[in-house]
Amino acid sequence: MKNFTSVQDIGDLKVALEKAKWVKENPYADQELGKNKTLMLIFFNSSLRTRLSTQKAGMNLGMNVMVLDINQGAWKLETERGVIMDGDKPEHILEAIPVMGSYCDIIGVRSFAQFESKADDYNEVILNQFIQYSGKPVFSMEAATRHPLQSFADLITIEEYKKKQRPKVVLTWAPHPRALPQAVPNSFSEWMNAAEYEFVITHPQGYELDAKFVGNAVVEYDKEKAYKDADFIYAKNWAAYQDPNYGKILSTDRSWTVDSAKMALTNNAYFMHCLPVRRNMIVTDEVIESAQSIVIPEAANRVVSAQTVLKEILLMCK
Repeated sequence: MKNFTSVQDIGDLKVALEKAKWVKENPYADQELGKNKTLMLIFFNSSLRTRLSTQKAGMNLGMNVMVLDINQGAWKLETERGVIMDGDKPEHILEAIPVMGSYCDIIGVRSFAQFESKADDYNEVILNQFIQYSGKPVFSMEAATRHPLQSFADLITIEEYKKKQRPKVVLTWAPHPRALPQAVPNSFSEWMNAAEYEFVITHPQGYELDAKFVGNAVVEYDKEKAYKDADFIYAKNWAAYQDPNYGKILSTDRSWTVDSAKMALTNNAYFMHCLPVRRNMIVTDEVIESAQSIVIPEAANRVVSAQTVLKEILLMCK
C-alpha cells in the first residue's frame, strides 16, 4: 500500500490479520527493512497512545523517527488558499508539506475534525493535502472522519479474544462533556462491517452516523435490546453528525453510561474503549476495572497495527 487512511487500503482482512499476528510474535525481525529510513509523525492534535505506539512501531522496524507538534513546536500553519496572511500564521501548509516530505520517507498525520465546516471535515482537507503535496507515502494517525490504526488494533483484539467465529459486537454511544469527532465510531463501524461480524450500533435519537459508515450494521435505539447477548461492548462518545446539529452535543444522558447492569445483559461481554476514557461518564469504575475489560491489551495492539501498516509501506517503497 502507498497510503493508509481506511480499511480499503489494508487489502484482504484475513491476510492483514495473519501479517499482524506475525509482527506481534516477531517484533524485531524486520529492522533491516527500516534501516536508514526516516518516519515523520505530525501532530495537529494531542496524543498519548498514537504517539507512543507509532514511535515504537517505527523503532521496531529500525527507522529513525521525528515527531513534530504543529501547535507547540512549529510555526502556526495557514491551511486555506487565497488568505491574506496578516494574522498569527506565518507559514502556509502548501510550503510546509513539501519541506516536511523532503526530510523523511514516510509521513504520519494526526488532524481532528474542527467542527467549523462539515464539508472540510468530511473531505479530509488536511490529510489529503499531505497526500497530494508531500511526495511521500502518508498514513492517518486519526483524521477528521476515520481512525484506521485504532480500528485495525480493535479488530486484532477482537480476533484474539472472540469465542465464536462471528461474535456480536456492539458500538454504544456514551455521554461526554465535550463535543467529540465521529472518527472513531465511523472507522470502527467500517472495520466491523468489513469483518462481517454481527454488528449493532446503539445511540440516542439524533446521533445517527453517516450512512456510508453505518453500512450493514443494525441501528438499535433501545440500548438494553442492543446489549442483549453481546460478546463485545465498544463504548465511545461522538457529537451529532446530521445537519443542522453537526458537531453539537445533544445529550449528556447518564443512563447511557456503561455499567454493570447493562453488562449483565450481555454474553459475558468484553469491554472495549480506544482511551482516554472519562470514568463514570463513559464507563463505571467497576466495569473498566473488571476482568472483562480489555482496554489495555487493546491499547497494546496499537503498536502491532502501526507496525504492520508501516512494514507494508516500507515493502512497497523497496
